[in-house]
Amino acid sequence: MFDSKQGGTSPMPAPDAAQCPIHAPADHPAIKPAKVGVLLANLGTPDGYDYWSMRRYLNEFLSDKRVIDYPSWIWQPLLQLIILTKRPFSSGEAYKSIWNEEEGESPLMTITKAQTRKVRAELEAIYGDEIEVDFCMRYGSPSTRSKVRQMSEKGCRKVLFFPLYPQYSGATSATANDHFFRALMAEKWQPPARTITSYFDDPLYIDALAASVERAYANMESKPDILVCSYHGVPQRYLTEGDPYHCQCQKTTRLLKERLGWSDDQITTTFQSRFGPEEWLQPYTVEEVARLAEQGKKKIAVIAPAFSADCIETLEEINEEIHESFEEAGGEEFTYIPCLNDDDAHIHALCEVIKTNLKGWLD
Repeated sequence: MFDSKQGGTSPMPAPDAAQCPIHAPADHPAIKPAKVGVLLANLGTPDGYDYWSMRRYLNEFLSDKRVIDYPSWIWQPLLQLIILTKRPFSSGEAYKSIWNEEEGESPLMTITKAQTRKVRAELEAIYGDEIEVDFCMRYGSPSTRSKVRQMSEKGCRKVLFFPLYPQYSGATSATANDHFFRALMAEKWQPPARTITSYFDDPLYIDALAASVERAYANMESKPDILVCSYHGVPQRYLTEGDPYHCQCQKTTRLLKERLGWSDDQITTTFQSRFGPEEWLQPYTVEEVARLAEQGKKKIAVIAPAFSADCIETLEEINEEIHESFEEAGGEEFTYIPCLNDDDAHIHALCEVIKTNLKGWLD
């Protein structure tokens, strides 16, 4: 821009600098250039593995009505007086065994940060400064509300919310969306919003899963007798109440099997992380791996397609509790195939899902 008074050019404002709208009064508040926000969401993590950090995290998680839907008058006394007195110690020990001491955070936090950096880089290469990419956690920090607030402050006039759960469940995707909608309720200038549903059958996601299995198998001296696809469990009644999670898990396994060109006896579906007295989706992973060992399948591999990032349920539960169950039943070779994490094929699959859902906003 030429400045006639100075006889030269005045510096152009930074692309994200707030400016007073054209033709507005001089005292009009400056407004950031409009952007589209993409907010990735994961489950969450405690701030530390000490008792009080664990108690705060578990209290928020286990008080969520989407996760535990028992009446509060029954559940809260049990939670506050019994469960939260003991469980923070055992959960803290589990987190301590996998904690990223160098970064002072859980592996889920480290991996989610890496995923966000890569998604941001790929999307900014396409959309430039028209897009803002960040992440939040349903439980713990950074909170969904704080990140929605930051996006508004950065000029995001539309927000695409992406819960990083391949399969939909009320206890995961829905509660993340609930929290996002609550965050929008607090905004004076509420942006139009979209949410991304499950991507359990997306071809690029299935390709990324299959490639991770093929790489793992290629590095083994002898192939496993069976691949166990272990999904996080939910109560059995959720299925009869209309939750599509079980069906989507089964379809993910079937599509993975077809992509690998395998037969039915080379792959199976199980469910882990059972909690409480009622019946959950079966077969239970911890029991099924023992049964497989007793039936002569001495070499197995386990993959966790319901998790977009390795976390306590994969690094500790699968690699320790489920591994031990297999060996105690006579199993000999146990291989855990890591989650897709920030693998380039996984990041590209996520970005393609995002691009599809940005249509009409950014093309």
